Order: sequence, then C-alpha cells, then structure tokens
Amino acid sequence: MEPIPITWEEVARVYGRKIYNFAYRLTGNPDDAHDLVQEVLLRVQRGLASYQPGSFEGWLWRITRNAFLDDIRRRNRRPTTPLPEEVDRWDAASSESADKEYDRISLGDDIQKALIELPLEFREAVVLCDVVGLSYEEIAVAVAVPIGTVRSRIHRGRRMLRELLG
Repeated sequence: MEPIPITWEEVARVYGRKIYNFAYRLTGNPDDAHDLVQEVLLRVQRGLASYQPGSFEGWLWRITRNAFLDDIRRRNRRPTTPLPEEVDRWDAASSESADKEYDRISLGDDIQKALIELPLEFREAVVLCDVVGLSYEEIAVAVAVPIGTVRSRIHRGRRMLRELLG
C-alpha cells in the first residue's frame, strides 16, 4: 500500500493524472476534466488539514465524484450555450508531453462515446474499476454504496458497454 501523501503538492503530483483520467471518463470532455481536476485539488487543499486517517484514495475519489455531481447540478441550474465554432480557441494541447499523456489515457472515440451514454452510476463504477484501477472495496468507499452494489454496477455497466459497442 502506498503511503498517504501529507502535503497538497504530493497529492497533486501522485494523484493528479489519476484524477484527470477519472474526470475525463466522467465528463467526456478534456476542458471539463481539467476544470474538475482543479476543483478537486482545491477541495483537497481545503480538506487535507482535517483529513482523518482511513482510506485516503476513497476520500479522494469521493471528493472527485462529489465535485462532478456538484458541477452537473450547477449546469442544470444555469444552462449554457456553446460558443460558435468560428470563435478562435486557444490550443491547450500544444506541448509534446500533453500529447503523449493524452495518447496514454485515450480509450478511443467509440469507447468514450459509449461510456458517456452509460447512466452515471454505471459509468463511474466501470471507470473507477477498469480505468483508474480501484478495488471493489475502494469503489464502495468512494461512492458510498455496499460492495454488492459496486459488483452489480460494474457487471451491468460492462454489459451495457458491450451492447453499445456492438
């Protein structure tokens, strides 16, 4: 078991990519995933001083999940319309290391589209297990459901993915 990071910088360094990977699989959008990672790291920074020893990763994934759900609720209260395509956009993926990192975590457009079509509870269970690599016990702590529910969601989520992918 990996030792628990004690500073915010260590959390960002050790878990930043995992948080982004989970965030990207939940949101399906790199920009939204970056925003979610920033929100998670801010919440970690605020909560690290009061963290009680236990399942650090469970605590971290619960923060990530809650930040994602809070963002969904906020968006539902304040719907937005996207900018027209002709608006100039800054290319955030201009560095070579960012491109390599994206290639490393990229699942393919067909799989990502299928993931986004899954209901949230199945999507998060499948992503936490198959992409992030958490155990069923860690997922149960992160999403605050019994382990049997986690097993069921992963099984049903994988079955739905197979159906969506043909």
